[in-house]
Formats: sequence, C-alpha cells, structure tokens
Amino acid sequence: MNNTTLKKISEMLGLSISTVSRALKDHPDISDKTKQRVTELAQALDYEPNANAINLRTSKNNLFGLIVPSISNFFYDSFITAIEEECRKNNYSMMILQSGDDAAVEQENIKLCRQNRVCGLFACITSQTVNLDAFNKLGNIEVPVVFFDKVPDDSSYNRVCVADALSATIAANAIIEKKKKKVLALFGNKNLSITKKRLLAFDIATDNKIKSLVAYVNNAEEAEQVTSKLLKEKPDTVFCMSDEILTGAMKAIQKEGLKIPADIAVIAISNGFIPKLYFPEITYVETSGYKLGKLAFSSMIACVAGSNFMQELTIESSLVAGGSI
Repeated sequence: MNNTTLKKISEMLGLSISTVSRALKDHPDISDKTKQRVTELAQALDYEPNANAINLRTSKNNLFGLIVPSISNFFYDSFITAIEEECRKNNYSMMILQSGDDAAVEQENIKLCRQNRVCGLFACITSQTVNLDAFNKLGNIEVPVVFFDKVPDDSSYNRVCVADALSATIAANAIIEKKKKKVLALFGNKNLSITKKRLLAFDIATDNKIKSLVAYVNNAEEAEQVTSKLLKEKPDTVFCMSDEILTGAMKAIQKEGLKIPADIAVIAISNGFIPKLYFPEITYVETSGYKLGKLAFSSMIACVAGSNFMQELTIESSLVAGGSI
C-alpha cells in the first residue's frame, strides 16, 4: 500500500504542504521550477491523492453508480462497456451493482450508492419496482438519476430508451411482408413500460392482418416452457421481444426438431449478439445497448452540469436480415 502523503513530500522538499498541494494542481502562483520538483518527486513516490478526503472536503465525487438486473445479459454488458469508455475519457469511475431483478436488492444497491457518495446513478429498474422514493431521495441531495431501458412510466424522470414502439412495429411489418398468418408473440413482464410499449405497437401493426397468440414470460426458462406448450397451436412464426426470451424460445423449437424457416419462422428484438449464434442467423430488429450507453452518458453529463430538464431520449432501431423468416 502506498503511504506517500503531501506532508511527506513537503518534508522531503522543504516546502509547505499548501505549496506542494498547489504545485500538484498547477496553480499559477507556483513557479515552474517548483512545480517540476514537486511533480517529479510525487511521480517517483507514486503519490496518489486521497480521494475520500477530497470527497469529504468538497462534498463531490467522480464516481457514478450503475444498477442493472444482470451483468451477464449481453445488452447490459454492451451498455456498461459504453459507459466505462465515457467514464475513462471524462475522468470518472463507476460502481456496478446487480439487482437480480429483485426490488429489495435494488433498494440496498441505492443505499450503497448513497453511502459511497456517487455523483450520479444510471438505473434499470426491476419488474417489481413500484415505489421510487429511494430514487427520489437521491434527487433531493442533488444526485441525478438517469433511468435506462426498463424505466418508470412517469415522464418527470430522465429516461433513455430504445425505440420500443418502432422496434415492435418494424418486426410486425417484417412478419406481414412475409405473408405469415399466425404468430406466437412472446413478451416480457406485463408491468414494465418496455413491454407495454412493444405490445401496443405490435398489436396496432398486426391488427386484422395476422392472428396473434400473445404470452408473457419473465425469463428464458418460462419462454421455453410457454413456447413448448403453444407450439401445439401450430404458429408459423415466433416473435420474441428480447434476447433472453429468444434463447428460451429457440431451445423449445430445437427440442421439437423444427427447422427454421421451413417449419417455423423466428424474429426478435435484439442487441445483435444472440441471433448470430444460430444457423441460420435470426432476423432481428437491432436495439443497441452500446448506443444506449453513449446516449445515457450524455444525458448524465448534462445533469451533472446542472440541467434540470427532464426528458425521454431514444435510439433508433433497424431491421437486420438473417435467414430465419
């Protein structure tokens, strides 16, 4: 552990602690010669400022908190990658926490963020999240919160989302263009705004054009079970509103020995990684976690700079053709 302090540097150079401190901050009152002496010794001794002391003194921190349901999800992994890149460029660090899609764990994570004096929080809420008081308390102490992907319905919060309605509409139109007649449409938790938006848009686009078997699932395991059951209804297409649902549905389809697209077509809304694991590759509507992360960071920086303007920002979606439909 490095125990080098400003006091030690000042004693070795015969300078006051305040002079050493100002030299390290490139203060104009300190001569270039003194700055050079201080900087060279600090580097030789691997001096690092005491971040905790600075935070206590200034009540500021360059640490962001980030809460996701699961880091292993490829969408959130790419989102985190984008945030980390921006943090490095802008001299911020990041604390990543997983909620496991559990509202109680989410509450504990928010508490940890508050205790660590984060300067901002990126949050993807759980399917159980109803009470936003803990998030509001952060706002009360001027810690901005940017919700992403799974966000509150309330428009009084900063929210960064994929174009949920557009994504579902693009997928529905692709199914219609292929003249499909009966689709098994698998959606996520019905309480989430992301599910509501995608379902509504899909229903509007397919109304009176395709017969839809709509089912709600919370994870890949449920997607597999529901798909296995509803394949007995002989759908000619399976639509999955997320990568997690896609993995479960594909397992059920493969267990049935169905060939894609000869026996059944498949289309999904995806970050793009999972569809490429199958042959033929799954046709999907791209929703990039990486692009969302870049947009979320821009929103956060505006908040940190003092913006009080609450808005919902979205990234656009596009169809990526595979061989599954």
